Amino acid sequence: MSFDNNIKTFFALVRAGLWENFQKFRVESLELRDSADWGEVYRLASEQSVLGIVLAGIDYLPNEQRPPKIELLQWIGEIQVLEQQNQAMNNFIKELVLDMRKDGIYTLLVKGQGVAQCYERPMWRASGDVDLLLNEDNYEKAKIFMAKIATSTEPERVVAKHIGYTVDSWIVELHAPAPESLKMSIYKVMKDVWRSIFNIGNVRVWDNDGVPVYLPSTDNDVIIIFTHFLGHFCFGGIGLRQICDLCRLLWFYRDEIDHKLLQKRLQKMGLMTEWKVFSSLMVNWLGMPKDAMPFYTDSSCYKRKANRACARILRSGNLGVKVDESYRSSQPQWKANLITFWRRTGEFFELMTLFPLDAPRFFGKYPQWMHDKLVGYAESDKVWSLVFSV
Repeated sequence: MSFDNNIKTFFALVRAGLWENFQKFRVESLELRDSADWGEVYRLASEQSVLGIVLAGIDYLPNEQRPPKIELLQWIGEIQVLEQQNQAMNNFIKELVLDMRKDGIYTLLVKGQGVAQCYERPMWRASGDVDLLLNEDNYEKAKIFMAKIATSTEPERVVAKHIGYTVDSWIVELHAPAPESLKMSIYKVMKDVWRSIFNIGNVRVWDNDGVPVYLPSTDNDVIIIFTHFLGHFCFGGIGLRQICDLCRLLWFYRDEIDHKLLQKRLQKMGLMTEWKVFSSLMVNWLGMPKDAMPFYTDSSCYKRKANRACARILRSGNLGVKVDESYRSSQPQWKANLITFWRRTGEFFELMTLFPLDAPRFFGKYPQWMHDKLVGYAESDKVWSLVFSV
């Protein structure tokens, strides 16, 4: 599978920005030539939510190889706005956590600003929602608390134990342990992860300007982040940001990760093949050091699959931003459902080339995942659940 020079330039800069302390990636970035279309590189960085990482990579280019001054200033301006947004979000999280504790509500922050602390420039990581993980009791109390301060509320996904709120300009999502997963073997391991967090207290702490914000322990966070982006990869699409998150988490805590526990969990979930495909992508495309990548195998088979996975990520953009779904509102419901079915069938066969044993099981969960995006399609989902049951 071939990638043009713009894509190669883009990935070289991602590697340079992601691993700033490694001289070899600085040298690689210096080898870029003037043939790159900087508008295209910017577009790729934006679609993949890695503008800050790519700009960090550009920092290592000599002046004559950098983007034109006008484009570079625009880029720098956007990163300055991003820094302000991240600082404002950190302040919001601090106040939110403090207020919730005053009401006796204890929560963990997952993904987002917590994993951002593993980056060399945390304020340059694109921020998203505020995701809070709570046990069932705190989840119910948090719903009451959030309803008082929210400006709007999304419909709750009762079975999935998920509900979203808008508080001023921030989106806060509450999550509690629930049987939502790509397949039952993953759910069984996730129950162990939740038990480790809530019953045993395996957490780590982010000091957010003097306020301790609790995060899942590293071993638990690896599983949470990996299974989360795998689900988005199968349905809807992910950006490189999510995979960069796992790279930085694995690197930052490389001396603390329990490899035996990780191996046991991946094997029990039946996701070792998926892990090896993405580990090949992280090493060969994102520059993850091999000695810090658990269970990496230098196999041509996994490299080919990583290339196909990479092409899929570039095609969909972050959280499917490039996927045109306008037909859902412009077409009659029956026709929109038919188009969706046809698209997902094609995606199924594409996934079969990556994960031949698991793709049928993943797509057995298709209606459940799509219902998260298509509120109001419950009846049609019941029909599709019969079609896709495995």
